[in-house]
Amino acid sequence: MSTDSERTGTHPGEPHHAGLGARLNRLRAGVLGANDGIISTAGLVVGVAGATTDRTAILTAGVAGLVAGALSMAGGEYASVSTQRDTERAALRKEERELAEMPEAEERELAGIYEEKGLSPALAAQVAHELTEADALAAHADVELQIDPNSLTSPWQAAWVSLVSFALGALLPLVAIALPPVDWRVWTCVAAVVVGLVLTGTVGARLGGAPVGRAVARNVLVGTLAMAVTYFVGVLFGVTVG
Repeated sequence: MSTDSERTGTHPGEPHHAGLGARLNRLRAGVLGANDGIISTAGLVVGVAGATTDRTAILTAGVAGLVAGALSMAGGEYASVSTQRDTERAALRKEERELAEMPEAEERELAGIYEEKGLSPALAAQVAHELTEADALAAHADVELQIDPNSLTSPWQAAWVSLVSFALGALLPLVAIALPPVDWRVWTCVAAVVVGLVLTGTVGARLGGAPVGRAVARNVLVGTLAMAVTYFVGVLFGVTVG
């Protein structure tokens, strides 16, 4: 007796459902947002800690950086995705108009694209015809525009993902530098940040199919360099002011 995977030609555990790419993009955006939150906030609080031992001053700077960074990330993501969505909608309207005005030419165009992908002319024409009969706009949008008309990215959703992920990432260095005694603050923060960057680097690399070791090393290097630079700036500023 044949299984569902045998009938559909899929492999067990291998996702083929619609919207997978969009979900992976949201996950990657979330990981990048958390990564930005960790690095930028760590650099900020470590820099302030280099200038003063006042816990209130460090926390105030950190919280302000968290709020400003999260709102900036959310606003930027909303504007970017809104522009992308407007462009996709305009392209879909144009395609819809062409399908209404010259359906035969559009079907021939679709068949030509499948021929370029390696199908024989007869099979390409058959595939184009059947896809057009099922859902002409979806067929053309998928092949010509690489757009799923039923799964356009939401600007609000993208903004919330960026805001929440940045804020969660920023909490790590903020908590790590606020809780320990003065002598251990910076080192505790550095250790926590390195662990966080290893995690985000690993997840981001796996989602993108990139080498994990290289991604983690790059992530940790950037984060530690940012903290080192801002710390010494803070030390110099504290000495100058003092």
